[in-house]
Parts: sequence; C-alpha cells; structure tokens
Amino acid sequence: MQFAAGIPRSAQVPPRCRSLRRAFTLIELLVVVAIIAILVSVLLPALSGARSQARAVKCVSNLRQLGMGFHYYAADFNGRAMPLAYPSISAATDAGGPTFWWGRSSADDVDHSRGFVAPYLPADLKPDGLYECPDQPWGTYIAQGSAQEITSTYGYNGYFLCPPYTPGWSAQIGHRPWQNIDRLRDPARLFVFADTLSALHGGSNNALLDPPILYSSNRWRLNSDPTTCFRHRTRTHAVCADGHAQPFARVDGRMTPGSLRLGSVTAYPDPHYIPDWRDW
Repeated sequence: MQFAAGIPRSAQVPPRCRSLRRAFTLIELLVVVAIIAILVSVLLPALSGARSQARAVKCVSNLRQLGMGFHYYAADFNGRAMPLAYPSISAATDAGGPTFWWGRSSADDVDHSRGFVAPYLPADLKPDGLYECPDQPWGTYIAQGSAQEITSTYGYNGYFLCPPYTPGWSAQIGHRPWQNIDRLRDPARLFVFADTLSALHGGSNNALLDPPILYSSNRWRLNSDPTTCFRHRTRTHAVCADGHAQPFARVDGRMTPGSLRLGSVTAYPDPHYIPDWRDW
C-alpha cells in the first residue's frame, strides 16, 4: 500500500471533492433576508433622526452667525440695529436699491455681497448656504422677486427693530423709533432672526419676521398671514438679541390652516416680537 505524507491513499480526499462547499438552503436564505429586513427597519428611523438632528444643528448655527452679523453691524453704526431694507438710492449712500439685509435684488440677479450683514459674514449664494434653512432647502418653496434666486428663508424682526425701513409696513409704523441694541428690552427673549415662510403662492420665502398682531390706524389687529415657520418638528428656530439661538415651541400662539406650519410662538407680540407693543 502506498502512502502520501503518511496518510493511506484510501483515506485521502480527492481534489475535486475538497473544492466542494455546502450550499445554503432556501429556508436559510429566507431567514437571512428576514434578519436584514428587520435590521434595516430598526436602523432607518435612527438614521433619519440623526439626519434631522444634523439639519437642526446647522440651522441653529446659521442663525447664530446671522446674530453675530447683526451685532457687528450695530458696533459699526453706534449701536443702531440694521435696517431691513433701503428701498432706493435716496435712502442711503450707495444703496442703488432695493437693498435688503440679505443682499441687493434686481430684475436679473440677487447679490448677497451687498447685504447689510455681508461685510461681517461669508456671502453664500449656493443652495444650503448660510442664508438657507436646511429643513427648507432650495426647491421646496417659491422664490420671491423677479430674479427667482435665493434670498433667505430666515426672517428679520424689522417690524420692531427698524420700523422706518421695513417695506410693506413702514407707512403704518414708520413713526416708531429705530432701535439701539444697547437699550433693547428683554434681549434674551427678543427675536432678531427666525425661521420664516409666507403663504403667498402656496409657500414662498419671506425674509421678514411678522408679529402675531399688526399695528394700523392707531390700533392692533390680527395678522392673518403670520410668517413664523415651525418646520423643525413643530418648533421654530430663532436667534435672540443677546446672541443665543435655540428652538422655540408654540406657547399660546395660533397656527394657520394648511401644511406650511405657519403661525406665531405667542398670541401677543411680547416678549419675542415687540416687547413694548402695549406702549404704542
């Protein structure tokens, strides 16, 4: 009898047999597929929640930077809050209007570099940039203005901070004082910027933060089209005059019908929108 490496020939496994492997049965394959499906169903909500949280963090960061720009502007202009807009060149040197806090608008384009906060912040025209809330990205709303380009999905509280230079409302409230940030009442709760949207055209961007009630003909009336947007899991994000940014839930403010999630944090303008509204 011959031996190979000390093993009898009869005990050796032919090379062809050694290459064979046991295949999965149909039942085993179905079990593996079922396990994978269960894991995916468990992990997807967690991944979705993580992405949502990342967007929320980025939104708060954007607002905090806008708040810094607001303070830097005031530091250069003797504490004066920046205007929401200069409508024409007659209103300010080199305005060339209309020029808004977020940039200059023309029939052909939007130039963020001319915005009042631009000297203090990077002017970013691309989608999902500094001026855009990640939970309201480009393409999810109708762009206002003839240029149909990105402006901002954050609203500035010009109604209180700079009444003479808040287009659309200045005819009614232009007599109110232009605020100095060193003398603001309750700055830790006063909104400077917040998530906004407009019901116009079924959902368009709006860079003005409206209060829940409006002043007209020496009286206050209900704002039928509020612009505060609660797009972060029923919360809105805002940066306050003291510089901190955070989510805000609705307290006693109302919500308008529809899917745009528009409303106000409180039913009355204080303390977040107009702290001194009762004195008007």
